[in-house]
Amino acid sequence: MAQPLINAAREELTEVASLSQDAVFSGAWAYPLLGISYTVSHPSLYKSVGPVLTKALITSVGITGAMFFFTYLPQVAICAILTGPLAFIPAALMVLAESYFLVTLVSRSFFLNEAQDKIFDAVLLQQGNMQLVENGREVQSSSSGVKKLGKSLSKPLNRFTPEGIVRYIVSLPLNSIPIVGTGLFLLYNGKKLGPTFHGRYFQLKRFSTQQKAEFVEKRKAQFGVTALVLNLIPIAGFAFSLTSTVGAALWAGKLEKSGDKVEERQAGSPVKIDPDQAKVEL
Repeated sequence: MAQPLINAAREELTEVASLSQDAVFSGAWAYPLLGISYTVSHPSLYKSVGPVLTKALITSVGITGAMFFFTYLPQVAICAILTGPLAFIPAALMVLAESYFLVTLVSRSFFLNEAQDKIFDAVLLQQGNMQLVENGREVQSSSSGVKKLGKSLSKPLNRFTPEGIVRYIVSLPLNSIPIVGTGLFLLYNGKKLGPTFHGRYFQLKRFSTQQKAEFVEKRKAQFGVTALVLNLIPIAGFAFSLTSTVGAALWAGKLEKSGDKVEERQAGSPVKIDPDQAKVEL
């Protein structure tokens, strides 16, 4: 029973390692970072999710603080078996990863999913994709030309599946392996995390299961690794989850404008963000 699981894990890690070069040269890895700059330059986006950020901050501080207080030293003792005097480094990484998991589980269960869908739609609308947004949300236009997002026409996406929970927990011990283990952990979970940020795009495009699979297959590990690294930053990681959603929407908008040929034009080249094509009120 154990041997098939070991073989499956070995094959998965081999695939993850082979994806690292594609992830670097695709240029898509930069979009979570572009999401930060775009959010900062568009105050309406972060003001609209201010209450969510406040809840997120309280949740993140409470859970991260409790995890370090109760679990850090025991994990240092465990990691010392493999890493000796450097055990405090992988132990800290493991606590951060565990804290991120718990914060995400709590926040997505109560208040994050709806905010992510709303901010994703807002960015797409600002980028001139009104018809696409209308596939999943009411859009109202005032006499002055300002477009306002209305109620969503679909339920908020559940971005945290039971399979994802199991995968994340099972891969956590990789962080106990110095340097290499953390890299494998980020690549493995980043490959799986990326598509969750584009779930709203799949919903608005009304992709079938096969179309979603084809989209993900072409872009594995290109977006999610950077987003995961940002999300693991203590306390601020929650805000970065929203800015990565903005980055995902920017990438989706770019795919729409370029006929899905972003990577083929100039892989790895700097991405220019277009000015707003619509005034949007959230």
